[in-house]
Amino acid sequence: MTGVTREIVRLPTHPGLRGLVAGVVGFREQSAAPLQRCQPAGTLLPLVLSFGDPFEIVDVAAGEGTGTYGSFLSGFMPGPVSTRSGRSHACVQVYLTPLGVTRLLGVPGREIAGRVVRVEDLAPELGPSFSEQLAESGTWRQRFALVQSALLARAGDPADPLVSWLWDRITESGGQARIRDLVAETGWSHRYVTTAFQRAVGLTPKAAAGVVRFERAAADLGRLPVAEVAARHGYADQSHLTRDTVRYAGEPPAALAANRRPTAHTALGTAPAGSRVR
Repeated sequence: MTGVTREIVRLPTHPGLRGLVAGVVGFREQSAAPLQRCQPAGTLLPLVLSFGDPFEIVDVAAGEGTGTYGSFLSGFMPGPVSTRSGRSHACVQVYLTPLGVTRLLGVPGREIAGRVVRVEDLAPELGPSFSEQLAESGTWRQRFALVQSALLARAGDPADPLVSWLWDRITESGGQARIRDLVAETGWSHRYVTTAFQRAVGLTPKAAAGVVRFERAAADLGRLPVAEVAARHGYADQSHLTRDTVRYAGEPPAALAANRRPTAHTALGTAPAGSRVR
């Protein structure tokens, strides 16, 4: 892209954050003009700890939270989110799992699902003063150490075993497991399981499974024929996949594949050539 320089850095996640944080990415971008992006729905919740120009949340298709932000958390979204970054953007972006949000930020997923929330409203110690520390740090390793130490200090009690079990079954199946069958395995009522899951994760089991399935399918778009992607991921037909892609990404499969904007499932892939750790 003309007039844009970009640096992306990844380091391993601290062992103490496994299951809570899927990855941490350092990101710095300089551009001649503000850049607008659309992020499809996904199962990883970005905690953006910014130390550059503020972000603007332009549109939240299935929720709320438009406005200008320094550091922010995007809750579990059932639809796409459009953002606009300034000419000089820099941040450490932490990809939280739905179960990691409650343990690390102390807020039930239900309270932030479909919302963009300022970090200082959830964890004041990660607000403006923390952004200053990130800006003053001389290397990405130092920034990553600051972020991971702060998160480790906040780790709370483990998630409800019932919720953890159900989330694991949904993700292991790629979102294709029948929720009714999984609930029957628990021995609890459908209402009890749904309430416990939604309180912790933010979406109902059925809604969360829909996002998981789309996320896995989106990773194959552009690599396989659309009809094959639909069949592989349990969609009734190609039209069904197209409807879900528009719902979760705001555009049809061909456009999403052409733009190759990452979903949460692909965002933590191999760093591009030229990325470096300093």
